Amino acid sequence: MIQLEGIVKRYGAFTALDGITMEVPTGKVFGLLGPNGAGKTTLIRIITRITGPDEGRILMDGRPMSAEDVSIMGYLPEERGLYKKMKVGEQAVYLARLKGLSKADATARLKDWFERWEMSSWWNKKVEELSKGMAQKVQFITTVLHEPKLLILDEPFSGFDPINAELVRSEILRLRDLGITVMLSTHGMASVEELCDSIGLIDRSKLMLNGSVQDIRRQYATNTYRVDIKGSRIALANALSFTGELIDAQEHGENLTARVRLGKGSTLNDVLRQLLPAVEVHGVQEEIPRMHDIFIKVVSEKQPDSITKGMTE
Repeated sequence: MIQLEGIVKRYGAFTALDGITMEVPTGKVFGLLGPNGAGKTTLIRIITRITGPDEGRILMDGRPMSAEDVSIMGYLPEERGLYKKMKVGEQAVYLARLKGLSKADATARLKDWFERWEMSSWWNKKVEELSKGMAQKVQFITTVLHEPKLLILDEPFSGFDPINAELVRSEILRLRDLGITVMLSTHGMASVEELCDSIGLIDRSKLMLNGSVQDIRRQYATNTYRVDIKGSRIALANALSFTGELIDAQEHGENLTARVRLGKGSTLNDVLRQLLPAVEVHGVQEEIPRMHDIFIKVVSEKQPDSITKGMTE
């Protein structure tokens, strides 16, 4: 749906984005990742035409993006804001009409959403009476109410309790299944693995990773397996002497759960051929790194330890 080609943005001598080229696939959930200050918000502001790039261009459906394309977007910024003295329903209708809906259509759609999310009793309450999480639910609804083709969510789970976070996750997947393209900016790597089909990782203004979550996790795999066996640790280590390396093992009575790394040039079948005469193998599972671990690895290669630690807390 969206193609970014060589996007550069400078603020004086500071380069916020340096040649960002990537694609946001149509009808998928795309994770925009990166530590604080990496350039994610700047990139979102360029896509939503709040600001413009100094170099490069953005294509939407193969053509240069125009001002009219903003009408098919829904943008939920990280900085939340509602008019505290207005009633919830009144404000939701007002925001929906800014997106081109008639008052009658906006009211009907909002009533449906409020009923589905068990919010009907909030309609005549003032915004200042709502908790932070309740206010965020109202803003999420007003962001998606006009059924945008592109939905951009900046830290949408911030401040939610687990129940409401799951409600929003389910809604994001439902919208994706309806063909809506979702760009999700988040620090929550668990959400990335649960929701995102592909990601772009920006660090210090540059694109460091781009592709499907599955392919990137596979790319960073280390040929490490968890092996459940019945037998002794010594027998296991001896059997691995030519084909693999025993990283660690936990004993459970007569059973062991071991982490084994394949040796250079060895396959899993080679390891199993060595193990089977020596121990009883109950199960084997490859360890595929989590996006959390990949994020830390990629960012820490460029950042001091103290900065990286703060970014992932």
